[in-house]
Amino acid sequence: MFRVLVRVAMIFVVLGSASLAAASGLESRPGWRVISSGFTFDDLVGRVKDAVGEEKMLLVTQASASEGAKGQGIAIPGNRIMGVYRNDYARRMLKASVAAGIEAPIRFYVTENPDGTATLSWKTPSHVFAPYMEEGGAELKALATELDAVFEAIAAKAVGK
Repeated sequence: MFRVLVRVAMIFVVLGSASLAAASGLESRPGWRVISSGFTFDDLVGRVKDAVGEEKMLLVTQASASEGAKGQGIAIPGNRIMGVYRNDYARRMLKASVAAGIEAPIRFYVTENPDGTATLSWKTPSHVFAPYMEEGGAELKALATELDAVFEAIAAKAVGK
């Protein structure tokens, strides 16, 4: 009986480890930009905040499952979602497509890697607004293209590239 329990326990450990490995790290996917950095999680979060301000954008929302878990006494790898936008962009977006308003603010995602470094990811504004392009026309396309450059500039400053 003891051997059976040990084997069952080992199966759970192996399956649990496999699911954690599968959930760690982000891979590039269509419409996303994923940039590894040599910075720690906390450093990269600070650098993103600084870069947002340097690009004259605003950090309008933040959420962190790792901070919420920490408040419950549970440690998980760091993650923070940072919503970035500005009111003049919001007005232009809404003029082109009211439906596109659900996508604002556009988010950066900072995740902690197993080696202690952090990754910066985001869906490009062009990708985020793609479903609304038919209704938003040239105005929304121009806005998305402009925001693509702004988000690239923020990312370049944040990761030091």
